[in-house]
Amino acid sequence: MAFLKIRRIFDKQTWPLWISFWLPLLIMTGYFIYRHMAPFGSSSLLTVDLGQQYVDLFAYFRHTLLHDPSAFFYSFSKTIGGEMVGVWAYYLMSPFNLIYLLFPGTSITTGIFIVTVLKYGCAGWAFGWLLTKTKTQSGWLVPVFSTAYAMMGWMIANQLNMIWLDTTAILPLVILGLERLFTTGKVRWFAGWLAVMLIDNYYMGYMVVIFACLYWVYGATKYWENFKTFWIHVGKFAWGGFLAFCLSAWLLLPTIWALSQSKAQYNVTKIHWKLEYAPWKMLAKFVTGTFNFNQMPSGQPNFYIAWIAILGFILFFLRRRPKWPVKVSALIVTGVLLLSFCYEPLDLLWHAGQFPVWYPYRFSFVFCFWIVWIGAQALTEKLTIKWWQGVVMLVILTGIFGTVYLNLKHVSYVTTANLAITIGLAGVSLVLLLVPKRNALIYQIIALLLVAVDMTTYAVSSLNNISYVSQSEFGNYTSILDKTVKKIQSSNSGFYRIGKTFTRTKDDPMQASYNGADHFSSTFESIIPNFFGSIGQPDGDGVVTYTNGTLITDSLLDMQYFMDKKVPTAQQNNANYNSYIPVTSTRTDLVNYKKSSKLSNSKVTTYKNPYALGLGFAASDKITKLKVSKTTGDPIARQELIYQTLANRSTSGLISAQNFDEVIFQNVKKVTTLTGSVVNKQNLAKTGSIYFKFTPKTNDSYYITLGANLSSANASYYINGKELKQYPTYRHTIAVNVASHAKGKTITFGIQMKKTSLWLQNFTLYKLNNTQFKKSATKLQQSPWNITKHSSRKITGTINIKQKHQVLMTTIPYSKGWHATVDGKAVSTKKVINTFVAVPLSKGKHTVTLTYRPPFMVTGSIITGVAALGTVGWFVVKRRRRQDA
Repeated sequence: MAFLKIRRIFDKQTWPLWISFWLPLLIMTGYFIYRHMAPFGSSSLLTVDLGQQYVDLFAYFRHTLLHDPSAFFYSFSKTIGGEMVGVWAYYLMSPFNLIYLLFPGTSITTGIFIVTVLKYGCAGWAFGWLLTKTKTQSGWLVPVFSTAYAMMGWMIANQLNMIWLDTTAILPLVILGLERLFTTGKVRWFAGWLAVMLIDNYYMGYMVVIFACLYWVYGATKYWENFKTFWIHVGKFAWGGFLAFCLSAWLLLPTIWALSQSKAQYNVTKIHWKLEYAPWKMLAKFVTGTFNFNQMPSGQPNFYIAWIAILGFILFFLRRRPKWPVKVSALIVTGVLLLSFCYEPLDLLWHAGQFPVWYPYRFSFVFCFWIVWIGAQALTEKLTIKWWQGVVMLVILTGIFGTVYLNLKHVSYVTTANLAITIGLAGVSLVLLLVPKRNALIYQIIALLLVAVDMTTYAVSSLNNISYVSQSEFGNYTSILDKTVKKIQSSNSGFYRIGKTFTRTKDDPMQASYNGADHFSSTFESIIPNFFGSIGQPDGDGVVTYTNGTLITDSLLDMQYFMDKKVPTAQQNNANYNSYIPVTSTRTDLVNYKKSSKLSNSKVTTYKNPYALGLGFAASDKITKLKVSKTTGDPIARQELIYQTLANRSTSGLISAQNFDEVIFQNVKKVTTLTGSVVNKQNLAKTGSIYFKFTPKTNDSYYITLGANLSSANASYYINGKELKQYPTYRHTIAVNVASHAKGKTITFGIQMKKTSLWLQNFTLYKLNNTQFKKSATKLQQSPWNITKHSSRKITGTINIKQKHQVLMTTIPYSKGWHATVDGKAVSTKKVINTFVAVPLSKGKHTVTLTYRPPFMVTGSIITGVAALGTVGWFVVKRRRRQDA
């Protein structure tokens, strides 16, 4: 019996699907082995976002499923805390991610290798399934078009965005559902696979929905009978889409809410009704090898497709069949897609009202699908075209290649060699279709080999332009981070946050599963970047990094531990050691903390912060009335205002501005006022430098603020001759620690200009009065929220409010998802400093529990439950009616 089942799987009908699966998978596996990707060498597939974001989220995925399921809803590894349903919906709902459960720690790069090639294979299989079930193609021509689809230009260019790749396997199944809707009237296949798409990745699912609407226009024309059937198709299409939404509502509704707090706040409000570039430039993307690093942040859409498929697409409009209304509808769909690639309003529509940050025209996969699918419908099994059709194709090819050749200087990503190779591939493909064929089977196999060569050439010539993170660079850093964090966690099972002076990615806390303060994702609540920017930390849309902490912010945000890279010994002082532990923070004030030899290792020194306030503490209720500007003004003064208000102490005297003892200008015109001045070089051909000197009269901590203009792009910075270690980009003023415990020692802060002039934006020296800081910290530590139980979404603790007019102040980011109970009774929370959760309390001892419930998840789950039960009930009733009949 088992043998018979195996034979059924590998029978005459299924072998084209197996080739469709294995051919693209093996081609890409061979290429990755050639590039020495782990586990086959010293490199890895990690590059750009895959290396800086996704790999850490995959590690978090493992941790959630294996150790902390509550982290599906909320995580304190997402900066200082954030909702996670939106993160899962965008990054982690792919069933392929289950493979990562088999690859812990540094071996996760092997899991990424396997998942990547499997997605190529599944894309080919799905397209082959569509061709087979619709009887569009059969035999060897199935893998011909499936391979062209699976290795399309979008796939190659976006394999580093592997969270999107599932779309290529699901889209053909959604379209198969639409085809069945037209031919059988059944909605279930369309609704089911569209629901799968929306759950797998709502962002790509949104684009699939738009394309499904376009495809429906084509399908309605293709299967036109009369107006009665037309309106039936309209109703069933609408019902299928609605049912798909209902089946995925349990995830979509909380995700929509999460987006309203994050990504949706950055939507473009002003639309320019214009072309984004000269449309002819799109023709250059029909040349092989036209993807490189410069095309990632901006460029034209990546839609290179095997030339046999393109010629088949042209043939669709040259053949007698289908009828002209079908051809017109196909032209309309094609025209809308092409216009979407260069007309700003349509481009914004496909991207849900936001211009992509890198990776433009992310929807070009639907265009690739469309070209291959239409081409597959046009080419018969004999692969033969008429001579007049060949002449038309030759004219079109001449126009495409001639235009590109005459404008090579305007498309730098096209080389003459690649253009020649492409002309050769297109020419061979055209000849193959023109040659009379006595044995079609042989020519079908030749066509498959030609497509394999065509798409392999594109993959190799494009991906050879991309550099990757070495396995050792990723593995060494990850091992050290994990080792250090585990030591801390084994010594303390309570709730606390950990800071560090080095960074591989902004999602290091998710990689090592600890509570940190860094994060980077597309679904990041805007209140955190706003707050971090206001207190002197580098921030951006969807990103924060806690590299510029002070004693005040460390205390406030409960940074109980700090990891600092040890100064390498003479033997270790080499480029490799420095590269895999990149220092991004200068914190001489860590000497105020207690160094822990037990928690340190050969690479990292761990400090314990005696001034950390815990996740919650009793604070003056004046904080509920404090209004703080978001990002304008001075971050150091803002820190003082917040901290002293919490402690109910004077908001002056903690921090004071200081003057420099001496300023030396070298090849720079002198200015009398420093802050806000613009300094200019004297001799433009020579280096311009400024040295600011001061000698601390106390052992207090000193900080210099640098405005966004004072970035590494405009100048280099030095402390006593050593280059300042600092995260390179920031859009608001940051605070840099330049001295601590340096009484009587001369400190020199040097600026070396990189341009002819430099704006000393918000450039000020400050002194933190350590004695006053300790008094405020001690007062705030008097009534801590003693946490007795904690998980990612529920925290319980006791607190003793000793004075009137106090609140439980927490550093949990405010969200409507947080619900509080005090002594078992539900109470309302307050949003303070426009950022954090606070709970009003009366004097006395209280037990306070904070529980996170994703907004609208219950509502969405009810909708999904009703839809699922209703669907199952409908099928049961329908089956019984058939049996009774």
